[in-house]
Order: sequence, then structure tokens, then C-alpha cells
Amino acid sequence: MNKRLRTALFALPIVVPAFAWAEPAGLTLINTVGGAGGGSYSLNVQSLLVITALAFLPGLILLMTSFTRIIIVLSIMRQAMGLQTTPPNMVLAALALALSVFVMRPVIQQEQTQAIQPYLAGQLTFSQAIAAAEPPERDFMLRQTRKQPLHLFVDLSGGTYADTQHIPFTVLVPAFATSELETAFQIGFLIYIPFVLIDLAVASILMSLGMIMVSPTLISLPLKLLMFVSIHGWVLVLGTLASSFK
Repeated sequence: MNKRLRTALFALPIVVPAFAWAEPAGLTLINTVGGAGGGSYSLNVQSLLVITALAFLPGLILLMTSFTRIIIVLSIMRQAMGLQTTPPNMVLAALALALSVFVMRPVIQQEQTQAIQPYLAGQLTFSQAIAAAEPPERDFMLRQTRKQPLHLFVDLSGGTYADTQHIPFTVLVPAFATSELETAFQIGFLIYIPFVLIDLAVASILMSLGMIMVSPTLISLPLKLLMFVSIHGWVLVLGTLASSFK
């Protein structure tokens, strides 16, 4: 994301003059000379900006859902177990995405009923559909946002709002993301403790037996896997994450 942002910033001095000199009809992309098919093909500047924004849209949408908390907790759990690449990053991301869809299902159903279906039926315009889809997403983020981050970003914005329903998304989204990070690290800390205790116990036993040349990880990793499987760890972790949003 940072690389794309830097690329966009470096491209601004080139793109802005091009927009200034472009014709109102659109931005000329291809010129063909000669023949019956000669002519020019242009793209509307608004369409070009929308296509450019689509590159940042997935990350922004994921930031407004439960994905951030879930993927961080799963990554911390993998690190606590001592498994650097198992499960792979793609598997963790897919699992976090599937669980995010499960958690966000009530919000998605409300948005589909209030905005998507009326828009597809021609009952609402695009701007009206966006306005109708905002309340379910806003309510979800407000329920998960802590007071301290919300007050912080409201103060930094310099605005005064009658109630939380009038807080713009430019203020609510950073506050929600900060709250999700704080909650994810708290859950990760509680998950980390049992695995650390196993590591300490194994290291103490090996030290007392004089087996200082044996790596504690070699002994503790099977024990941590055995404990995790025996208590149905995946069910507990995923169930706790899903219930933490209710």
C-alpha cells in the first residue's frame, strides 16, 4: 500500500498537467491515424479516478470490518506456537476473510435489504444507495470502537458533533481501526501466556537435567501442539473471536 501511495505521489506532477490540458470530453488515450478506423479513443477523467481508487478500495473496506482483529490474533497465535510459516499466510488470510464474512453477515444483510436491492431495482440512485448503506456499517463500528480512541480522533479533527451518528467516516474509521488493534493485542496477549509458560517449563527442566545443548523449542513445540489439539484450540480461538464482536 505504501509503495502504491509513493508511486501515486510521484505521478501527481505528471498527471495533474495532463488533466489541465485535457479536453472536457475526456482524456485521450490512443490515437490511430489512417484507414477507415482512424480516430482517437478517450477515457473520462472521472472514470479514470474511479479506476485508480479501486486499487485502494479493498484495503479500506477490510479496515472497516472485523478482518483486522481476526488476522492479527491468528498471526500472534501462530507466533506463540512457534510455527513461523504454518499455517501459511494465504491460509490465515483466507480463514480471517471467511470468519469476517460470518461476523459481518448481519451488516451485509441489512445493507443488501436497504441499499443494494433497491438500487438494483432502480428505486434508489447510487448516492442514495450509499447513504442507505451507511447506518448498518456505522452502527457496527460504533459498537466496537472504544471511547478513548473515538474522543482522540474527534478532538484531533477539531469538530463538534451532536451525537455519534453525526461523526463522519473520516473520523470514525481511524478510531475504529485503533480500537481493533488494541483489542486484538489484548486477545493475543491472553493467547500467548499458556505457550510462554510451556516454553519456560521446558527450559527449566532441561536446565535442571543439564541438557543445555538441547534446544527448548525442539521439546516445547510438540507439547504445545499436543495441548492445542487436545483442547480443540481452533474451535476456542475462532469461537472467541466471533463472539467478541457481539
